[in-house]
Amino acid sequence: MGPFTGKVSRVGPVRQAMILAAGRGDRLRPLTDFLPKPLVSVGGRPLIVHHLNGLAAAGIERVVINIGHLGEQLPARLGHRWSGMVLEYSDERSARLETGGAIVRAMEYLGEDPFILVNGDVCTDFPWRRLVELPSGDAALVLVPNPPHHPRGDFAVEDGLVAPPVQDGHTYTYAGIARFPGAWFRSFPPVPAKLAPWLRQWIEERRLAALPYFGRWFDVGTLERLVHARAVCGAGNAV
Repeated sequence: MGPFTGKVSRVGPVRQAMILAAGRGDRLRPLTDFLPKPLVSVGGRPLIVHHLNGLAAAGIERVVINIGHLGEQLPARLGHRWSGMVLEYSDERSARLETGGAIVRAMEYLGEDPFILVNGDVCTDFPWRRLVELPSGDAALVLVPNPPHHPRGDFAVEDGLVAPPVQDGHTYTYAGIARFPGAWFRSFPPVPAKLAPWLRQWIEERRLAALPYFGRWFDVGTLERLVHARAVCGAGNAV
């Protein structure tokens, strides 16, 4: 299936998303020696299936998934249609582009319209409609209370906007969930680049709304955190 050439309406709720799924997952070895990290199971389903089901229920129509390590397993498992959504695959198996570069590469599918971004290795019950139904053109980061493995957090919140942290001030952790206008990425070249410097620039420019979330959220980045997530989210976790 080729690149998306149609238009996603700028009026009304966002209708497209991108799932970052190309990571190697070294800290989840040996599971990730034979399985891409987003296919690791939590609560009886692969992490990426939790995301797809939630996005579909929120009215998303198109999802772009970038693939890298063992990436051929994702389209083989998921196909190109899921609960009424079109699935596209942005192939990075020949060269990792980092998070920022991956988004720029995916612009051939997403265009300049708004999209939801989600890390493929988080497990959450975040209500996706909070991002879907933001006013057209709005950008936002979902922030969660600092987990034990990241006690210092990432950002502060000021007047409803994401703000730089200040010494001894209250902070939150970026949840790996966001909404951006695609147009923000059109000037960047499709080369390896991290998203974090761009986030810091947009935060300094007061362009990102803050959406604190206090429900279930796990960064399933290590075997220890995977065990915790599985204990909380339920049984039936055969990989």
